[in-house]
Amino acid sequence: MKILPEISRTLSEYLLIPGLTTEDCTPDNVDLGAPLVRHRVGEESAIRVATPMVSAIMQAVSSPTLAVALAQVGGLSFIHQNQQIEDQAADVLAVKRHKAGFRTSDVTVAPLTPLGEVAQQLAATEQGVAVVTESGKADGEFLGIISLDDFHLERHGASETVSNRMRGRDELVTASASVSLSDANELIWQHHLDVLPVLEDGRVVSLVLKKDYQAHKTYHRATVDNEKRLRVGAGINSRDFKDRIPALVEAGADVLCLDSSDGYSEYQAKTLEFAQEQYGDDVFVGAGNVVDGRAFRYLADAGAAFVKVGIGGGAICTTREQKGIGRGQASALLDVVETRDAYAQETGVYVPLCCDGGLLNDSHMAMALAMGSDFIMLGRYFARLDESPSRKLQIGGQWYKEYWGEGSQRAQNAARYGQRGQMVFEEGVDGYVPYAGSLYDNVERTRAKLTSTMISCGATNLRDFHRDAVLVPVSAESFKQTGAEIQVRRPAIDAAE
Repeated sequence: MKILPEISRTLSEYLLIPGLTTEDCTPDNVDLGAPLVRHRVGEESAIRVATPMVSAIMQAVSSPTLAVALAQVGGLSFIHQNQQIEDQAADVLAVKRHKAGFRTSDVTVAPLTPLGEVAQQLAATEQGVAVVTESGKADGEFLGIISLDDFHLERHGASETVSNRMRGRDELVTASASVSLSDANELIWQHHLDVLPVLEDGRVVSLVLKKDYQAHKTYHRATVDNEKRLRVGAGINSRDFKDRIPALVEAGADVLCLDSSDGYSEYQAKTLEFAQEQYGDDVFVGAGNVVDGRAFRYLADAGAAFVKVGIGGGAICTTREQKGIGRGQASALLDVVETRDAYAQETGVYVPLCCDGGLLNDSHMAMALAMGSDFIMLGRYFARLDESPSRKLQIGGQWYKEYWGEGSQRAQNAARYGQRGQMVFEEGVDGYVPYAGSLYDNVERTRAKLTSTMISCGATNLRDFHRDAVLVPVSAESFKQTGAEIQVRRPAIDAAE
């Protein structure tokens, strides 16, 4: 038995001391970009994110819809692994089909398809245009397109067929699969098009829509691969990894991550070794979670692409009270960061750290990044948003989103916690979180706060923030001083309004 000579501290127990804000410290100059996977010191990481935020490997959080939205704003999602391999691979593939500026058709119809059916499919998928193929299948020979501008059900009738209202291939401007986005947009504006079909061997591989032009300008931070497809991650486990990893790689997953509350195990090392033997440096697998330098070094030596830090600090995690293991998130980070930096100096390899847990608000995110995290993983934060897959419901006049942990009975993820296929006890809860609106709005607000914090600390990039940040522990009295209760004025009760 050994007792560490320290107090286990959380991110709430520190404040940042302002640094010199120079004339260079402006919002436009601040770069929140971070490496996602291991790389040689002095070289660029093969995968970077412009927004250092990734979504948790959870059923209530990481759906394809959220993955697309988060990648568009510069982050990355990890599709959860508590599902059949083929279903997870399909989710990954759905995200990879979203090429920045290029999109696959969600609706494909045949010439004899009734217009009423076309209208229903377009409404269900919230799309405005359908591809027409000879077979009515996505891989069929391209014949033309039909959009909501080409017909009106009251005028043309629901039973009339697509062939009578479609725009045929011969009258369309098309492009080859090698076309760049800039050239595609040039064709759209030059020929006054609303849609440009992109073809390969007589089949549609993607569409470029005029309405997406502004979106492309808006999402200039998007996390994309070399083919301009959105990047996406996927969770794996240390049991069926020999089957799951190949399927996810085939589907196009850019990075994988072992999903476990405690990653300091030979099981994770064996999984990492399998990926290395099968794919070498072409497949990246993150590992964790850990709370000290010993565990970090073990996983880094085994080939982890990045290491997640945090046990028991999540909003819906009850590991500490159920099993008595864990560590305050700040203490864990400070320990692992020190080892990470020493490891980089010794080996010449930099292994990024992901702070996973203990992040209750935006200031905690700033603290985690200041302490040395390269990026942060969030569950509750994203579960609150429109793009998460959970239900939105009203309770007592307030809107909420459902949220449950992977260690809860609802998740039925017993194997993740070593319970041999049957949930004997829970390490997570099932509940609700206050609804918070759009991911796009929330992430932009968080980015603004992180940028402002870095400016106050005199840093314009995360590496400088790691190096120069000055932190101070906060006493109980300091908490009292900043927590004085006031009555917030509301217009409805303000006599002057």
